[in-house]
Amino acid sequence: MTGGKSLPPPPARGADRAADAPVALEVAYRPETVYVRDSKEQDGPILSVSPAAWTNFLTHTAR
Repeated sequence: MTGGKSLPPPPARGADRAADAPVALEVAYRPETVYVRDSKEQDGPILSVSPAAWTNFLTHTAR
């Protein structure tokens, strides 16, 4: 996983209810990388992970 502002902000999908949430994520899927950022801190870091790592994260958090 990497973080940093040097990554270009990808077009992202966020939750429709994100405006009311204290923390909201935007996720952009690419064939080789999944980008994740805080939708309320768009100048903040953008995390990038492999699709396999993202799938593992979602699998473990859904339990």
